Amino acid sequence: MFDLFSDGPVYEYPQLINVTYSFLWAFILASIIAITHKVTFTGDYYPKNFFQALILGAVITAMVMMAIGDSLARGLGVFGAMAIIRFRTRIDDPRDVLFLFAALSTGLAIGVFGYTISFAGTMLFCAVAMLLHYSPFRSFIHQQHLFFTLVDKRNLDQAQQIITENCQDHRQINVQSTKENATRFHFSVCLRKNITANELIDRLSQIEGIQQLRVGVNEVTNL
Repeated sequence: MFDLFSDGPVYEYPQLINVTYSFLWAFILASIIAITHKVTFTGDYYPKNFFQALILGAVITAMVMMAIGDSLARGLGVFGAMAIIRFRTRIDDPRDVLFLFAALSTGLAIGVFGYTISFAGTMLFCAVAMLLHYSPFRSFIHQQHLFFTLVDKRNLDQAQQIITENCQDHRQINVQSTKENATRFHFSVCLRKNITANELIDRLSQIEGIQQLRVGVNEVTNL
């Protein structure tokens, strides 16, 4: 009988079935991790390439681990080959790094036929990620920057109220005085899903004495 969580290859079945079964589990569990990442993502633009990288990374890791097996020579060969490849992709959010590491770890466990470990670890990781997402410790990715100048600083409270109403989260980055005795403000913001940058600018422009309104995008390199 083909055990669902058999921690080892089922040798009475052809090798192709063992390999296919492992790849299928790597794909399913990595997909669960990728979907969890998408559900808990709080930025303005979701990187679809990163979603694919989570799944493909797990499958590739499983393939490499099955190819290495218990051969030290193969392991050194793979290590040497990977050392030649230079990965220059920058990941700004540490949370994305952890999701990528979780997907690769799942593929690694599947590659050594640790189905129980990979299944239990994936379920626990995704459950904790969802729990933290809906807890007060929820994190936001500030991918946009808001700049504006106020002639009268007393209007700052009105501006901050509009920012709070239209943004999921915001943080003041910088404030400086200008030569015209005005005050220049810089905020990093995470807009609400139903709010666009133009709508935020239109609402802020109604404040008396506000000038040089601009929303800039923080370019993030995706996988």
